[in-house]
Amino acid sequence: MNRSDRPHRALLLAAIAAAALTGACADDSAPSIPTATTSDRQADVAERGASVMPFDLERTTHRFTKSDTGGVQTVVADDPRDTTQVTLVQHHLSSEVERFRRGDFSDPARIHGVEMPGLATLRAHGGRITITYEAVPGGARVTYATNDAALRDALHHWFDAQVSDHGSHATR
Repeated sequence: MNRSDRPHRALLLAAIAAAALTGACADDSAPSIPTATTSDRQADVAERGASVMPFDLERTTHRFTKSDTGGVQTVVADDPRDTTQVTLVQHHLSSEVERFRRGDFSDPARIHGVEMPGLATLRAHGGRITITYEAVPGGARVTYATNDAALRDALHHWFDAQVSDHGSHATR
């Protein structure tokens, strides 16, 4: 094919593609392919989260703050006087830290899915992430620190995925 034929071929391919799409859209018998919107995903995550996290997502806020060495995850009750939520947050995060130190990230996997960004790398951290728990007014804080750039990046991807998945229940 010479160069003068390329524009004609491109137009022909575009026309064929347009016709195929038009035909598919007009065919009522063609099965529709469902697509998950962000809000659908967030609703699914909230539903799965309710079976893993004992506190109420509607009465708490997750905060994910990245740092040069990892990041800080803070979960607080929206009303710091809500002692039930504060206690549930503190107990849950304290337990999670013990599991995370061992590379057990099964709870985030159950909530967000095993393909969650950063999760596979975090599961294989082998003690190269220092994970500390601290009770704070209104909730709890988990600090993740590492000198390993790949692990830091995995933490950042993991944080981004949580903020996206938790929607209005999470901030940076």
